[in-house]
Amino acid sequence: MADENSKTVMPKQRQRGPMGGRGFGGGRSVEKAKDFKGTMLKLLGYVGQHKVAVFFGIAFAICSVIFNIVGPKVLGQVTTKLYEGLVAKVSGTGAVDFDWIGKTLLFLLGLYLASSACNLVQGWLMTGVTQKICFRMRKEIAHKISVVPMSYFNGHSKGDVLSRITNDVDTLGQSLNQSITQLITSVTQILGVLVMMLSISLPLTGVTVLTLPAAAIIMMVMIHFSQPYFREQQQVLGAVNGIIEEDFAGQNVIQVFDRADAAVAEFDEKNDRLFISGWRSQFLSGLMMPLMSLVGNMGYVGVVVVGAQLALTGNATPGDIQSFIQYVRNFTQPVQQLGNVGNTLQSMAAATERVFEFLAAPEEEQAADAQVAEERPGLVEFDHVRFGYVPGQTIIHDFSCVAEPGQTVAIVGPTGAGKTTLIKLLQRFYDVDGGSLRVEGIDVRDWDRAALREEFAMVLQDTWLFNGTIRENIRYGRPDATDAEVEAAAKAARCDHFIHTLAGGYDFVINEEGTNLSQGQRQLVTIARAILADRPALILDEATSNVDTRTEELIQRAMDELMRGRTSFVIAHRLSTIRNADVILVLRDGDIVEKGTHEELLAKGGFYAELYNSQFEDAA
Repeated sequence: MADENSKTVMPKQRQRGPMGGRGFGGGRSVEKAKDFKGTMLKLLGYVGQHKVAVFFGIAFAICSVIFNIVGPKVLGQVTTKLYEGLVAKVSGTGAVDFDWIGKTLLFLLGLYLASSACNLVQGWLMTGVTQKICFRMRKEIAHKISVVPMSYFNGHSKGDVLSRITNDVDTLGQSLNQSITQLITSVTQILGVLVMMLSISLPLTGVTVLTLPAAAIIMMVMIHFSQPYFREQQQVLGAVNGIIEEDFAGQNVIQVFDRADAAVAEFDEKNDRLFISGWRSQFLSGLMMPLMSLVGNMGYVGVVVVGAQLALTGNATPGDIQSFIQYVRNFTQPVQQLGNVGNTLQSMAAATERVFEFLAAPEEEQAADAQVAEERPGLVEFDHVRFGYVPGQTIIHDFSCVAEPGQTVAIVGPTGAGKTTLIKLLQRFYDVDGGSLRVEGIDVRDWDRAALREEFAMVLQDTWLFNGTIRENIRYGRPDATDAEVEAAAKAARCDHFIHTLAGGYDFVINEEGTNLSQGQRQLVTIARAILADRPALILDEATSNVDTRTEELIQRAMDELMRGRTSFVIAHRLSTIRNADVILVLRDGDIVEKGTHEELLAKGGFYAELYNSQFEDAA
C-alpha cells in the first residue's frame, strides 16, 4: 500500500537522481565477509540436520579415496614384477609371471570399480543433502518475508530480496555440494597418499612435502585478495536484479517519458560494477590453479632428480619410482583442489552471509499472551495516537477517534496529511509511538496479528492481482467460498457483466501484472474480493478512484450495501462519495482540524468546505 508520507519520512528508501538512479550504494564495497567463521558455523548447523546422510557420504568418499590411492602401489608392484621377469628372461634364469600379473591387474580393476561406485554413492547422498538445505532455506526465506516488518522493505529493494532467494541460495547449494565433497576427498587423499609415499621412500616424500608451504602461501594470498570481490559481486548482483525488476514493472512509464536510454545507461553502470567485481574475483581466484600447478611441477622435477639417484644406487626399484611419480600427481591434485575449494568457499561465504542476514532481520513482534476478541462487532478506538516513521519526525501528532460498530468513518485531507498512515497503524504494519489504538477494546499490540488482520477487509487504490483465474483472485478473500458465493460477490461488485465478456468468463486467466484487464476492471475484482471476505470491518482506500463516473455510482451502491452493519473506514479524495458517512474526519498535517457530517462541515464553511467546493470549481 503506497503511503503518501513515505517520500519524506523514509530516508533509507532509494533516492532517485536525474536519471532515476536507485542509489544502491554509490561507492564500491570491498569489505570482507563480516563474520566468515560465524557464517560457516551457522551453515554447519544446517548440515548437521542431515548428519546420517553426511556421515555415510563422508564414509563412502573416504572409501573411494582409499581404493583409489592403493592402485598406484599395486601397479608399481606389477611394473617391478614385469621388469624382474624380463631381466630373468634375458639372463635365462626365468620368465615373466603373466598369471600373477593378470590376477593382480584384475584386483586393480576391482579396486578402481569399487572406488567409482563409492564416489557415485557419496555424490548421490551429498547432492540430496545440499538440495534439502536449499529447500529449507528458501522455505525459511518465504516465511521470513511474511513476518518482517513493513519498514524493512523501505530500505531494501524487491530485486535484492529476490536475489537472496534465487542467486544466493543457488550459489550456496552449488558451492556446498562441491566444497564438502572436495574438502573431504582432498584431505583424505593427501593423508592417504602421504602414507603410501612414506612406505615407498622417505627422501622422495621429503622432496614432495617441501612444496606444501609454497602451496599454502599461494592459497592464503589469493583468498585474502579475492574474497572482498566475491562479496561485492553478490551485492551488486542483487542491485542489478533490483533495477531489472523495477524497469520491467515500469516499462510503460519509461517509454512514455522517453527514458529508455537513461534506464539503459543506469543499468550499464551497475552492470559494469558487476563485471569489474566478477572479473577481479574470478581472475584472482583463477590464478590459484596455474600457480598450484607450477608448484606441483616443481615437485615433479625434484622427485625425478632424487629418484634417479636412488635408482642408480639401488635404493629404489623401477616400480617404486613409477608408483611414486603417480603418487606425486595424486598428491598435488588434491592440493590444487583445496585451492579450488578455497575459491568455492569464498563465493559460498558471500552468498550464505546474505541469506543469513535476511533470515536474521527483525520480525514483527507478537505478544506472548496474544489475545483474540470473543465478539467482533467492529469497535475501533484511536486514543491520542502519535506516530512517525522516523524518530523525531512525527506524522500523526494527537489523533483521537471512536468508530462505533456499524459506523462509517470517512478520512479526508490533502496529500501527506496522514490518511493512509492511520490505516497502516490499524493493520499494525507499524506500531504507534504514543497513545493507544484499540480494536474491540483490546490494544492492537496485544492482539494476535493474524486475527487482527482477519478483522478487516481491504480495498486499496493500488490493485494487486496474481497470475490466476478471476475466480481464484476473488476467492483469495475467502478460500473456502463456493463458486456460487464467488459469483454473488462479483455481481454485488458490479463486475459480473464484464467477466462474462471475457474468454472463459470466471476462468479467464489474469497475467502476472494484471495488464490484460483495465485498471477499472482490476479495481472491481478487488472489491468483489473484499465483499466475499465478509469481515466485521472494512477499509476502503480510494476504492473507486480508478473507475469511470457511471461505474463509480454502481460501485457506490454496492459499497453502501456492503458497509451496512460493518465498521468502515473510507479514505477518499472524491468528497462526493462520502456524503453519507456517519462522521467525516478532516486531517491536516497529522491532526484532526474538523469533524462532523457532510452537511455540518459544509455549514461551517471551513477547510472541508474549501476542499469540497474546490473539486466542483475544478470540474467547472
